[in-house]
Amino acid sequence: MKLEDSVIVTVKTEYLDEQSLPEDDRYVFAYHINIRNDGDQAATLRTRHWFIANGNADVQEVKGEGVIGEQPTIEPGETYRYSSGSVLSTRVGSMRGYYVMEADDGTLFHATIPVFTLSLPNALN
Repeated sequence: MKLEDSVIVTVKTEYLDEQSLPEDDRYVFAYHINIRNDGDQAATLRTRHWFIANGNADVQEVKGEGVIGEQPTIEPGETYRYSSGSVLSTRVGSMRGYYVMEADDGTLFHATIPVFTLSLPNALN
């Protein structure tokens, strides 16, 4: 298995109605990330790189070290979980990106964060 395929990222999202102000074009979303290491060596999350798009196709790029102030090491067979959030100016948007991971042997590789949708309930129905 290639290193790029050994770390699997899945995402669940939710709209935070109590923090949003639609009349001010402020829509707040939480996203809950699972990062599973299916490889045969530990991997440390070094950096994150996000592309956040609103419904008008305006894209914001966000880069930084680790996630939520941590650079977790994920052992083979283990899953690291965290939650964060994003504020959009539209009712619908999307996020995608990647983590730069470092394997135990020092090899750097990308773990893809698949594109996921942020939307108000029933906004796409």
